[in-house]
Amino acid sequence: MKKIIGIILCLPVVWNAYAQQEISSLVKKAKLKMESVNDYEADGRMRTNVAFLKVPVANVKVYFKKPNKIKVKSEKGISFIPKGAVSINMGSVLTDDQFTIIDAGNDIVNGIKVRVAKLLPVDDNSDVVLSTLYIEEATNLIRRAKTTTRENGSFELEMTYGKFGGFGLPDKIIFSFNTKDYKLPKGVTFDFDDGKSIPPAEKNKSRKGRAEIVFRNYIINKGVNEAVFK
Repeated sequence: MKKIIGIILCLPVVWNAYAQQEISSLVKKAKLKMESVNDYEADGRMRTNVAFLKVPVANVKVYFKKPNKIKVKSEKGISFIPKGAVSINMGSVLTDDQFTIIDAGNDIVNGIKVRVAKLLPVDDNSDVVLSTLYIEEATNLIRRAKTTTRENGSFELEMTYGKFGGFGLPDKIIFSFNTKDYKLPKGVTFDFDDGKSIPPAEKNKSRKGRAEIVFRNYIINKGVNEAVFK
């Protein structure tokens, strides 16, 4: 009887160890899928929704180069992805191997079953405090990612994949961020919705901004000039 009780008590420990090994393997597979992309240039259409602002829909070019260089250039001359934000390329989130992976169970993202992994940086001085990845096991694709930073707030990415999914590159990406204390770039002005200024009572509230990019095509591993990122 004591042996049976001992086995029963050990089962949760064994199961947790197995689940931990499983989620760590899944994160590595997701990373491996993206590692074949050294650089890319992509054309897309960006729609931005920032509280109280009328921001025009614009054609954009997105440039990426390993390990974490990324640039979004808009035909309108400005991109409303906040300065200092986590890269909209998931490869940069997984560039550093120095993090602890925690199994956070299962979830559903847009009708797709995913496993949830929480990544805690080993470095106490890292700007990233926590990243949460929602990974589809069948394809090893990251469907959603949430990242909290010390200096630049919290960000959320949601990805939809198509013909470039084999590279871990999305056909559509939705980037959400907190607009509290968000400032327009110097010299840039836009109309306020309904011609009204921001009410004083609303200024200190946390509001979500959203940038949606639908990609038309990618040019992968053909080289990107360093001057693009300056």
